[in-house]
Amino acid sequence: MAAKKEIKFDEALVQLEEIIRKLEAGSLPLEEAIELYKEGMTLSTTCHDKLQKIEAEVVKLVDATGVVSEFEGEQ
Repeated sequence: MAAKKEIKFDEALVQLEEIIRKLEAGSLPLEEAIELYKEGMTLSTTCHDKLQKIEAEVVKLVDATGVVSEFEGEQ
């Protein structure tokens, strides 16, 4: 089985927004709506995970310089 190409954050967000538009339109057959919902949840998780990773990297950078900043949020 071929390795799945990792999607970039920007691409995932655009795809998620498109899925939301389609679901909000309310004109999809139930089966298609459910499949789009599942895909949207996967994209949402991907975006969330990528943001968490970036936040952790920023916190490490801030810690390395010793500068206290607004990035010390919920952890």
